[in-house]
Amino acid sequence: MDIQRIEAAAERLNGHARVTPLLSSPFLDEIAGRRVLVKAECLQHTGSFKYRGARSAVSALPDAQRKHGVIAYSSGNHAQGVALAAQQFGISAVIVMPSDAPRMKIDNTRALGAEVVLYDRMTEDRDAIGTRLATERGLSLIKPFDEPEVIAGQGTCGLEIATQAAELGVTKADVIVCCGGGGLTSGIALALEARAPGMRVRPAEPQNFDDVARSLASGRIEHNARPTGSLCDAIVTMQPGDITFPILHRLCGPGLVVSEDEAQKAMAQAFARLKLVVEPGGAVALAAALYHADQIQGDTVIVTVSGGNVDRSVFLRALDQFGNG
Repeated sequence: MDIQRIEAAAERLNGHARVTPLLSSPFLDEIAGRRVLVKAECLQHTGSFKYRGARSAVSALPDAQRKHGVIAYSSGNHAQGVALAAQQFGISAVIVMPSDAPRMKIDNTRALGAEVVLYDRMTEDRDAIGTRLATERGLSLIKPFDEPEVIAGQGTCGLEIATQAAELGVTKADVIVCCGGGGLTSGIALALEARAPGMRVRPAEPQNFDDVARSLASGRIEHNARPTGSLCDAIVTMQPGDITFPILHRLCGPGLVVSEDEAQKAMAQAFARLKLVVEPGGAVALAAALYHADQIQGDTVIVTVSGGNVDRSVFLRALDQFGNG
């Protein structure tokens, strides 16, 4: 993985992926005790950064291979990104999704034309299901994070951060990224290494699913005890990827870990101060900036708000409980 692959992905995404804004609010600055710049990837197509990696990977397939269709496994955001990318190329898409994924994400994936195959993540292996279907139907597997072209697509977010921050006079900052398997985090880290070396990437995760933070601390890949059970479902994985972890280990600072309550507070603040609808997993980086300020360095912090695909009941509960906090 290198900057050239990310730049090539940026060329393929030009005119397709949105250049999302870098937002700010004096109210957020006051809570954090420093300037907070928010990269609003919840405004990306399909409501999350995942469209970048999905479109990058699908567009990189040879024409003869791509026409047979693609398959992916995902709890929802990668699913929607791949479904839209496949629709745009006029090819079929099969998405393997956990049966307990948010209903909105399952429904949206189907609405984008994909065939959804549900599985029980406590008793079934999504990798095995995906591999079997790919073999039977001749489909190309688009992995959610541990795939070079997916990482390259997510890295285009980092190119935008470097350009947008420089326009604001910011060349040095902690850049906190919502982190599951590490595709977005490693892609942004590679992009900033080349374009904004004064910035340091920090992964943010929910409590009890902080495999990346623990892996960075130990220097080896650590696993989570269970595959589900967090409100921040969008960024829950069992472990960092074999491709992503060496990049994270080389380029990232220590991980940050937030509680579910803090993520929900950040959701409420994003809505009140920036008018953004954010899902719990997409709010953990903002939560880290607002409520763990003592673990962050510098006068400015940049955070990704990585997704906004939240069920209505979950969103309203966050606003009801923490709308004044």
